[in-house]
Amino acid sequence: MISRIDLRGDALPEGPALRDLLPRADFDVSAALEKVRPICEAVHHRGDAALIDFAEKFDGVRLDQVKVPAEALEKALAELDPAVRAALEESIRRARLVHREQRRTTHTTQVVAGGSVTEKWVPVDRVGLYAPGGRSVYPSSVIMNVVPAQEAGVESIALASPAQAEFGGLPHPTILAACALLGVDEVYAAGGATAVAMFAYGTESCPPANMVTGPGNIWVAAAKRYFTGKIGIDAEAGPTEIAVLADATADPVHVASDLISQAEHDPLAAAVLVTDSVELADAVEKELEPQVAATKHIEDRIVPALKGRQSAIVLVDGVDEGLKVVDAYGAEHLEIQTADAAAVADRVRNAGAIFIGPWAPVSLGDYAAGSNHVLPTGGCACHSSGLSVQSFLRGIHIVDYTKDALAEVAQHVITLAEAEDLPAHGAAIKARFVGDEQMSRGWKVPESK
Repeated sequence: MISRIDLRGDALPEGPALRDLLPRADFDVSAALEKVRPICEAVHHRGDAALIDFAEKFDGVRLDQVKVPAEALEKALAELDPAVRAALEESIRRARLVHREQRRTTHTTQVVAGGSVTEKWVPVDRVGLYAPGGRSVYPSSVIMNVVPAQEAGVESIALASPAQAEFGGLPHPTILAACALLGVDEVYAAGGATAVAMFAYGTESCPPANMVTGPGNIWVAAAKRYFTGKIGIDAEAGPTEIAVLADATADPVHVASDLISQAEHDPLAAAVLVTDSVELADAVEKELEPQVAATKHIEDRIVPALKGRQSAIVLVDGVDEGLKVVDAYGAEHLEIQTADAAAVADRVRNAGAIFIGPWAPVSLGDYAAGSNHVLPTGGCACHSSGLSVQSFLRGIHIVDYTKDALAEVAQHVITLAEAEDLPAHGAAIKARFVGDEQMSRGWKVPESK
């Protein structure tokens, strides 16, 4: 059901050579880019009419309007299963606890007497958030996008999710109910690249946004790439990934269940076990069979995901070598199920989120750990972070110098300007001290005219 890669014996290669040996899904955003281009430009030129046409083409439903009426949000919340509502409310509560602590504060550094630099953090004005609605419904993604944006202080928040023919062209009612719980009243029935284009360009019903965040399929990722530079994005999210670094102390039942939990997302989902224990590898492989047989989404998602080139059991000589492998892989979700798991986790350099020990499975992080589940995929954890309050904030430096503070450093500025052959930069300093007899630091101020 799952392949093996044996990296024992010879020393592990470094850098790209090691990364090339590891499993990864085929996810060609560049090829998808050309296909989303005409879709995005149709939204640009035709606005809501294009969104309605694409909803009919891709989602099988003809919309009367793209924006979801307020009464639909209220109705969805009123009809929400009480147990689901309680679970969503607890997920929101925990996410707020964690994300509220991330908010950066204004800080001033006194560089010299009379000279300071202040960094203040300003939220983006408007964000468009995306909640997928294809194979599964993701109210949890609504929470993971909305909460950090709200805690960052974003004043204008809109959310899009695909139209559902089953629900009369509205997004899934659980998505709508989650929006209502969070106080988001601007919701659109738009999916994939059309939703990103709607937020990037704006339409008759939807003002343009400064930034778009949220997970999605390859068409969402391609549209984000198309608009990079015009709007801010969180990441070009690819198929979900789990890597488990485990030794002989791990429970194969736990490991197998966690691999399956991510494989059920998508046939391109990646499930990777890195271990120095052949006995554990054998036990996990044996355990996969009955667990897969007992669950849902077997043939359309789980089996293709586990059998795909993106999933494997990777054998290594020890935990040290396993750490090299998981750092090269840079998993979206990384579980550490080893002896002294916390110490091992502390040595990890590249991961979207790390889950320590047997009682912190990825499923917990997906819903109710308080952490964010919008995380870098495809190895991007080596340079990118998951969604957080910081994602929605911009740092602005405020420079405040007196005349004396500028005079103290003036010669250094002029010297550097001349070294870069930018004499006007230096002249801008000199012009401020024309006629100032106290300035006798070896440079000549320009004569007054």
